[in-house]
Amino acid sequence: MPHRNPSSTQRPDVKLTAGEKATLAWLVARMAKRGLADPDKQGTGTVDLSDLQRKADRIYERAARRQDTNRGAAKRK
Repeated sequence: MPHRNPSSTQRPDVKLTAGEKATLAWLVARMAKRGLADPDKQGTGTVDLSDLQRKADRIYERAARRQDTNRGAAKRK
């Protein structure tokens, strides 16, 4: 599995709500906590973060869908 940087999932064109930002901050904190619990302490990425990264990806996808539907609703009015 390729190593992904958490910042690589960010999409600068998507506006996030306050709740989405808080959830992402919580996920990043959990990623950091898992990184500190790494048994090797070498920073080589032996801890699996893929589940948290998938959750972050889903938040960005949901925000993008919401933004697209809002744009479509504004065009129809």
